[in-house]
Amino acid sequence: MEKSLDSHGRWRKKIVAFRVSEEEARIIDDKVALSGLTKQEYIIRRLCEKEIVVNGNPKVYIALKNRLNDVYEELKRITSADEVDDVLLEVIELIGITMNGMKEDKNNE
Repeated sequence: MEKSLDSHGRWRKKIVAFRVSEEEARIIDDKVALSGLTKQEYIIRRLCEKEIVVNGNPKVYIALKNRLNDVYEELKRITSADEVDDVLLEVIELIGITMNGMKEDKNNE
């Protein structure tokens, strides 16, 4: 295994691992995909309470498109508001936040 330096020139030699449920893994994967960061960098920034800035790039746009398609398919399946789960609502909220942030960046250019 090759050692690597972080953005401040520090060696990253400690390994942190933990178990999550399928639902938690899906939420983490969605948030990571929409951030455009690696899973490692996303988790480190969240745990260290650092700001996560999403820069629009092809990877983020593809993730947004895929998540929006998943949400659309799920909404077509739902026949009652009682069937909407918290995970779906969280994904919809995250997509909205991401898209609003990208819109603000575009307006600031």
